[in-house]
Amino acid sequence: MPSYAEDGGEEAEIAGVYVISRDGHPFRLGMAMGNEFSDHQFEKKNYLYLAASKLRACALGPELVVDYDFGSVSVCATIFRNGSALWSKSFRTGEREMCHNLQNIEHHHFKIGAHRRAGDVHVHFFGTDCLSFSDRIRLQDGDLMQIAAEGYGRALRNPVRVDRSKDALVEVTCLR
Repeated sequence: MPSYAEDGGEEAEIAGVYVISRDGHPFRLGMAMGNEFSDHQFEKKNYLYLAASKLRACALGPELVVDYDFGSVSVCATIFRNGSALWSKSFRTGEREMCHNLQNIEHHHFKIGAHRRAGDVHVHFFGTDCLSFSDRIRLQDGDLMQIAAEGYGRALRNPVRVDRSKDALVEVTCLR
């Protein structure tokens, strides 16, 4: 959690992982569990802050699944504090649970030429409807976020670390 953050919270999701070929064609390598760690308190101020609230360290893995079923996936997000489960919720994600199918999402992302640069790797988080923030949980330094998805391998586990460094003025110098 960066020092300038107002909050930090897990977003348990499935993510697609893509690579762009030499001729600009996107290939889906597979899918993995993801934690799109976000600043929900900042986002809550104004929906236009959504993009900036996502500028946090995210996590992916621990396994890239190439033989996935993305029809309807059972996911469980759990927050541990001091070794005990503080909060846990399960939900379903996947094509049958979303308002857009995977082909439509991928088309709209990769129709933009700048998203098809040879050699680039893309990670696309497919969303969640389950947040500990919604239940008034405020993550603390030392908490552990765990995301487990049926058919996606071992659980993704991320410890929360709060950067307590003081903000300093960023000085920009003229390039001469």
